[in-house]
Amino acid sequence: METTDKEILIEGVDPRELYGPQNCYLEQIKALHPGLRIVARGSSLKVLGSKVEQERFERRLEGLVAYYLKYGHISKEVVAQAFAGGISQEDAPVDKDVIVYGNNGAVIRARTVNQQRMVRLYDECDLLFAVGPAGSGKTYTAIALAVRALREKQVRRIILTRPAVEAGEKLGFLPGDMKEKLDPYLQPLYDALNDMIPAAKLQKFMEDGTVQIAPLAYMRGRTLDHAFVILDEAQNTTLSQIKMFLTRMGRSAKFIVTGDVTQIDLPHRSDSGLTRAMEILEPVQEIGRVLFDQRDIVRHPLVKRIVAAFDQQSEERQKNDKPKTNN
Repeated sequence: METTDKEILIEGVDPRELYGPQNCYLEQIKALHPGLRIVARGSSLKVLGSKVEQERFERRLEGLVAYYLKYGHISKEVVAQAFAGGISQEDAPVDKDVIVYGNNGAVIRARTVNQQRMVRLYDECDLLFAVGPAGSGKTYTAIALAVRALREKQVRRIILTRPAVEAGEKLGFLPGDMKEKLDPYLQPLYDALNDMIPAAKLQKFMEDGTVQIAPLAYMRGRTLDHAFVILDEAQNTTLSQIKMFLTRMGRSAKFIVTGDVTQIDLPHRSDSGLTRAMEILEPVQEIGRVLFDQRDIVRHPLVKRIVAAFDQQSEERQKNDKPKTNN
């Protein structure tokens, strides 16, 4: 039987993810095709053997890559299944609440009723407001949806932004240039991405602009096509800022706005544009709205009680501040 060389390019996947720690998956793949000589050279594989065996190997490798692109992880079991008889996205087990698979196969799923509602509305609406208390998972869910959309090639890039409000802390006193001053403020967005995208790949994405994290002011003048854009901490935008952001929406774009109206850091609470924008846009039926509450808080159990206590104190203060009428 004639033996030939064939080079197979690995596209869309960091080869280190495909080859596994210490090339463990690559060695497993080689063992499953003893009739081929397989040599890895970065993002390509040189395969020596019969043409029939090479084609079989390439089909199975494509199935493994497709699985990774959809689910974001690979295991020895997945490799065995792929190279035993092939695997496709349709063959993969589906959990309807799973949004995306994070690093090391971590499962990121919609864990509460409103998180599940947010995932459903994302499929129906190109613009979505998600508003509620800290710890309810609104931003994390939004970023998981963005990572899934990027993996499935529904969008070409992810853009995460926040208004650069100092929240009672003076950024001017921090060392470094503007980026170094703002990076700690944007850190929660980096943390979420680091849970879902391998470090090397995330670094590459940030270098080539596939993933961008920037203050809201950087959005002015841009038209954002084929992008998944998240405005976080939107309670700290003015009405004119949130209007500017929403009008950046380009073709085939997905926008999600998240915020917590109990944590407004603007000099005057009435300056917040989030609730006013939602009221103005209420007649627009194509916009999705999810209102999170204490039941959605998925942090430490004490967080729910802390939020409830502050809410109660705020309600009591509002009652006491109401002007008394004379009988």
